[in-house]
Amino acid sequence: MKKILKKSLVLAVSAGIATLTFSAHATNGYFSHGYGIKAKGMGGVGVALPQDSLAAATNPAGMVMVGNRWDVGAEIFAPDREAVTAWGSQTTTNTVTTYDGNGSGFGEEWFLIPEIGYNQMVNDKMSVGVSVFGNGGMNTTYSDQIFSASTAGTSTGIDLSQLFVSPTISVKLDDKNSIGVALNLVYQRFEANGLSDFCALKPSGCADPTSGLTDQGYDDSFGVGFRVGWIGALSDTLTAGFTYQPKTKMQALTKYKELFAEGGDFDIPANYAFGLSWKATPKMTLAFDIEEIKYSHIKSIANVNNGFVGGQLGATNGPGFGWDDMTIYKLGASFQVNKDLVIRAGWNHSNQPIPQGETLFNVIAPAVVEDHVTLGFTMNMKGGGELSGYYMHAFEETVNGTGVVAFPNAQNAGGADISMSQNAFGIAYGKKF
Repeated sequence: MKKILKKSLVLAVSAGIATLTFSAHATNGYFSHGYGIKAKGMGGVGVALPQDSLAAATNPAGMVMVGNRWDVGAEIFAPDREAVTAWGSQTTTNTVTTYDGNGSGFGEEWFLIPEIGYNQMVNDKMSVGVSVFGNGGMNTTYSDQIFSASTAGTSTGIDLSQLFVSPTISVKLDDKNSIGVALNLVYQRFEANGLSDFCALKPSGCADPTSGLTDQGYDDSFGVGFRVGWIGALSDTLTAGFTYQPKTKMQALTKYKELFAEGGDFDIPANYAFGLSWKATPKMTLAFDIEEIKYSHIKSIANVNNGFVGGQLGATNGPGFGWDDMTIYKLGASFQVNKDLVIRAGWNHSNQPIPQGETLFNVIAPAVVEDHVTLGFTMNMKGGGELSGYYMHAFEETVNGTGVVAFPNAQNAGGADISMSQNAFGIAYGKKF
C-alpha cells in the first residue's frame, strides 16, 4: 500500500510540474468541456462512464472500475476571441472598432494542455490513483489598449490557468455500487494587462494607476478541496452516477487585490453532476450527463458591474464579471467497430453565462460558446497499449451588449459585442497492467 501511494505521489508531482504553464482555455464558462481524451471525444460525458485513469476529474467513484492502468495525453486548444466596441473619449464621438483577441503563437493563439493519470488496485474492491489535469482557464490577448480613448501602446488581456492534482481512493461497496473521494490540490495562476483606465474605480485611485489592478505580472495562489462520487448499476445495461465538488477556497491573488472582489479572491465554484450510461447494444454505449456550475456563488465572477457606477473594484460587493450559473448537457455515444477499434461522438450544450448588460468587462473574458460537437476514437496497439484521439469544435457565439457604461476615459461607452469559437484536438496513450 505504501509503495502504491508513493508511486502515485511521485507521478502527481512530476505531472504537476510538467503541466503548470499549459492549462489556459475556456469552454463551459471557464471549465473544460470534459476530462480525459476518451471522455472529451464523447462530449465530455463521464459521470457514469469511467474510461481511463483521468476518471477522478469527473467522478472519483469510477477509478475502481478502470482497474490497473496509466494514461498520458495532450490537447492542442485554439479559441478564436473577438470584441466589437463603440466608445470614445470625453471629447470625441464613439467609434465602432473590431478587436482581435487571439494574440499570436503558443500561449496566446493556441495552447498545449497535457494530462496524466495513474490507478492501481489495492485489492479487488479498492483502488488508489491520481489524476492531473487542467480544470480550465481563460486567455485573451488584444494588441491594443482597448479600454482607452488612445489605443496605442499597452496590450490588453488576461491569462488564467487552473491545475488540479487529484489523489483518489475508490471502493466497491458491492457488485453494483462504488464510491470515491478525490483530494484536489489546486494551483492557480493569473495575469492582467491594459486595465489602467479603470484606476478611478479602485480604492487607492490613480496615483499609481496599475497598482493592485493591472500589469503586475503573474500572481499565484493555492487551494485544497475535494470531490466525491457514486456510481451504481440500475440494471444489466443501465448505470447511474452522481458527483459533487464544493467550492474550493483559493488564496487571494494579492497582486490583483484591486481588480477582483473581496480583495483579490478568485475561488473555484461548486459544481455537481448526474449521469447515465446505457449499453444499448453489445457494441453501442450511450451516455448522458447534466452538470451545474455555481458561478453565482463566487463574488469576483458573479458580481454585476452595474455600469461601473457606485462600487469600487476589489470591494466585497465591487464590480465583477456578472456571470450567471451554468447548466450543461452532455450526450455521447461510443461504438465498438471491431476488437481493436472504438469510435466516439458527442454533443455538449449550455447557456453561456454572460448577460447582455455585462459584456463590457467580459471583453477580456468572452466565454460565450454554447454548443460543442466532438469525434473520437481508441485503437488497440501491439503490446497491449491504447491510442486515443479526439476533435472538438465549439460553434461561434456572439453576445450583443446593451446599456451605457461610464468609466474614466470613455464618456459614452456602449456595451461591447463579444464573440468566441473554438477548435481542439488531442491524443493520449494508455496501458493496462
